[in-house]
Amino acid sequence: MFALHRRMFLGAAALGVTRATAGLAHQPHAQMNNLKIRDVRVIVTQPTTRLIVVKVETTEPELYGLGCATFAYHPTAVAAAVNDYLRPFLRGKNPADIEDIWQSCYVSAYWRNGPVLGNALSGVDQALWDIKGKVAGMPVHDLFGGKARAAAACYVVPGGRTPKEVEDRIRAFMAKKFHHMKLSVPSDIPAGEGPAIATRKIKLDPTLSSGETGGGSIYEPRSYIRRVRDLFEHVRSTIGRNVELIYDVHERFPAIDALGFAKDVEQYKPFFIEDLFSPEDNEYFRLVRQQTSTPMAMGELYNNPHEIIPMVKDRLIDFIRVHISQIGGLTPARKLAALCEAFGVRTAWHGPGDVSPVGHAANLHLNLNTWNFGIQEAAALLVPPDHPLREIFPGMPEVREGYVWSNDKPGLGVDLNEKAAAKFPLTDFSSSATKWGNTRRADGTIVRP
Repeated sequence: MFALHRRMFLGAAALGVTRATAGLAHQPHAQMNNLKIRDVRVIVTQPTTRLIVVKVETTEPELYGLGCATFAYHPTAVAAAVNDYLRPFLRGKNPADIEDIWQSCYVSAYWRNGPVLGNALSGVDQALWDIKGKVAGMPVHDLFGGKARAAAACYVVPGGRTPKEVEDRIRAFMAKKFHHMKLSVPSDIPAGEGPAIATRKIKLDPTLSSGETGGGSIYEPRSYIRRVRDLFEHVRSTIGRNVELIYDVHERFPAIDALGFAKDVEQYKPFFIEDLFSPEDNEYFRLVRQQTSTPMAMGELYNNPHEIIPMVKDRLIDFIRVHISQIGGLTPARKLAALCEAFGVRTAWHGPGDVSPVGHAANLHLNLNTWNFGIQEAAALLVPPDHPLREIFPGMPEVREGYVWSNDKPGLGVDLNEKAAAKFPLTDFSSSATKWGNTRRADGTIVRP
């Protein structure tokens, strides 16, 4: 057994473990247990959107871990939860005790399953897995049991202002060997047709908006649904069946209209339709199952296990789409993936631009290990070589030919350049408040995401 451990740690050194980490790897297990959490810090940066990373520092000066705690719409609330509550609670604890730390933090505020504590806890949790991987000299997916695949298939968002533009962009991605595309409805609005066609920026009636964020959007679902169906028809009639199509409803259709939409698009064989209903309307998924075989993905707004478990055990969804930092990090996500495997539900963790590269790496390590993996959202990783994200997060996952690849370094494999992050401080919050809090029907009624 000692020889096996020695070979493992020697191999770790070859993967680029720091002197301090390699030294820990060669120490007896009893000495490694003397490692303590020295400090917990929050780094907030906005090179694109607001990103929150938690850095857990240990009593070994060069050994630390990083975790994603990104809640882009209330970032300072998460930072306060970490700085004011979790930090004093965690200092002095052994970072190896991930399960105990997660469970104790989970109940530390008495009330739980909210997005602020969930994201704060995720930042700590992912950082602890990062530390454990560095100490072991292994990538996190090896700690989980090793790879079930070489890389994670991913989807991208081609975009486009017109159906023809969408088609052309899909063809360009297909030429680069991408085969999964998430459609977005073209943003052009024909003259004279006004706000009933799609989402459009407006200045809201002052009686319906308050504070400094008076702008908003008009959104009429039935005309929007017609545009989505037309887009599916255009792509299938011009490109054919050799591309997988995804569409995100974002819970915005009235439930009965959403049911009709799921039936209408079945003919186009989508890879999945995402977030067809709001969590408040979970029971409608039973009607979908009775009336169509369109694959369903759900979970972006889920925080509470009691929202998720019935959907999985009753086989009402085909892909679980939770935002890993919302539910508290890798520790609960691993357990959820195992539950989903037992019921034939595949993973498709939420991974847009408001997940940091550290969070994308956490998604990837779980995807590499999970047998019932479905797809990885990766558009946010498609940035040019000179993009600020690459300077701030060296080692971020790479996307090539339709797959996300890990660098296989110990831990999560991503570092943080704090000086580079400091170049992009938090700026105006109003855009996020307007995006979700002031989207309305033409008559002024709020539309829930």
